[in-house]
Amino acid sequence: MSTQALYAPLDTTTIGPTYQYVIDTRDTLLANDTEELGTLRFSIILTKRWADSDSESPERRGELRADLALLRKHYSNKIDEIAMTFGVAQAMKAKEEVERTVVVPREDVSEESLSDDREEFDEGYCL
Repeated sequence: MSTQALYAPLDTTTIGPTYQYVIDTRDTLLANDTEELGTLRFSIILTKRWADSDSESPERRGELRADLALLRKHYSNKIDEIAMTFGVAQAMKAKEEVERTVVVPREDVSEESLSDDREEFDEGYCL
């Protein structure tokens, strides 16, 4: 094998028919990792609210603060994992997207208000 083949630029002709599969798989894996990052952020937000709540006992708030520290560590590790797998630029884009889109409503939503907003279908399912 010549060194020209080893150092040739990667394009669809040099990689072959698997190129599109590799790109699709990479995009799917990045989307999955971004979703996991979003799940962690959602958990961090909720746990922080519970830890700051006066309705929780001091012992429970201590447990929640410990859980919060662990969740933040997992969040940071997930960003590092994305950076090592897909590059730092992709990791920062994923982090910014998650921080921009993952929100938790401020007020508690009651079961009564949920039942008023749902639409019933013929099969008995609610939306």
